[in-house]
Amino acid sequence: MPRSLLTPLIIATALFMENLDGTVISTSLPAIAHDFSIDPIVLKLALTSYLLTLAVFIPASGWVADRFGARTIFCAAIVVFTVGSILCGASNSLRTLIAARVFQGVGGAMMVPVGRLVLLRSVPKNELVSALAYLTIPAMIGPVLGPPLGGFITTYFHWRWIFWINVPIGVLGVVLALTFIENLREEQVAPFDFTGFFLSGFGLSALMFGLTVLGRGFTSIPTELAMLAVGAVALALYTRHARKEPDAILDLSLLAKPTFFASVAGGFIFRIGIGAIPFLLPLMLQIGFGLTPFESGSLTFTAAAGAMAMKFTATAIIRRFGFRRVLIANAVISAAFLASYGFFTQATPEWLILALLLTGGFFRSLEFTALNAIAFADVEQARMSRATSFTSVAQQMAQTTGVAAGAAAIEAVQYFKADAALSAPDFGPAFIIVAAISLCSALMFARLPADAGAEVSGRLAPPSKAAPAAAE
Repeated sequence: MPRSLLTPLIIATALFMENLDGTVISTSLPAIAHDFSIDPIVLKLALTSYLLTLAVFIPASGWVADRFGARTIFCAAIVVFTVGSILCGASNSLRTLIAARVFQGVGGAMMVPVGRLVLLRSVPKNELVSALAYLTIPAMIGPVLGPPLGGFITTYFHWRWIFWINVPIGVLGVVLALTFIENLREEQVAPFDFTGFFLSGFGLSALMFGLTVLGRGFTSIPTELAMLAVGAVALALYTRHARKEPDAILDLSLLAKPTFFASVAGGFIFRIGIGAIPFLLPLMLQIGFGLTPFESGSLTFTAAAGAMAMKFTATAIIRRFGFRRVLIANAVISAAFLASYGFFTQATPEWLILALLLTGGFFRSLEFTALNAIAFADVEQARMSRATSFTSVAQQMAQTTGVAAGAAAIEAVQYFKADAALSAPDFGPAFIIVAAISLCSALMFARLPADAGAEVSGRLAPPSKAAPAAAE
């Protein structure tokens, strides 16, 4: 097999493992909550702790890859992620599971961004959409297999095995990477921004963790409010620092580019609603409707199947309609499908649930592909690794916020009905709330010019003598 085809397949191993892990654990949340004798809503901490760790350490991924070699860091990250998976499976309490997820997140923070950087540094901008779609086709198998596989393991074996299945995948990924991937590194690397790394990491983690645990009794209310305040102050100090530091770990000046700003800001808003799906949907199907984990997973996997099907058509759709129209239309369509999930009941025919999940997954995946591609439309080669880190952090923060928003919506419904028992009617308003949040992203995309990202979409031919531009 040509190296040009083999490299993305190897990198997709990391994407497959991370995506499989995320979708498998979502299906198994009620079973884990039962074993730990805790409220299933509190298990949002197992999801958000991992996502927060990604957000903290991803900014360092580009610098570390440039300094020590992309293949070295990629392999080390897979090892850390795999060991973290073993520790997750051995956890016997919420606190030990959170600690293991944090350790696992350190590996995930380096694994996917560095792998993506290895591939896309040599891809011409006019081939970026195709490259992104091609790269993620194998990785989409993870979300397709994750829900039914996680449900099957949880129902007929034990939820701990959902983490341990990462071990053979991780070993295979390391062997293939050491054999076939070149250890790319930069000859000149700017000094590491330790001050920026501390301020951004501490600020993001304190702010988001404070929002996640607020009002759940995990800590005291004064402590939670203090975390929110300290996190906000740290991020304000980072903003001041980044304006003066030319090599800031998160390059805020990239936001001056309209295409990058739309991808990050609009994408953040869109992903908040979408990020709540893996948390809300399995809980609704299992606790609300009484399905087994396997039955639940057999339904929810169709969303990923729809996303996978879209990868074969994304390039043609974006080339035909352009980024601006695709982003706006998809934000509206995806929000409508998300809201429709709130109208599911135990009497809803399975074929209708499958159809809505499948079609909704198709449009959401098209939106993600467009967002990922347009982010790098106007980014220079020298700033590509920084742009990769920035967008990855924004995506992880949006997913963290999505889980927190979904949980907060459920808690608000329970508060107003004065009943702490989780039941099927609680989920309808929650889905509508998060769908409304995603819908607001269309306002951000409407600010883009009509020809935004024309070279990347293929609607504008690249200059004939231009050197291949780097991508994410």
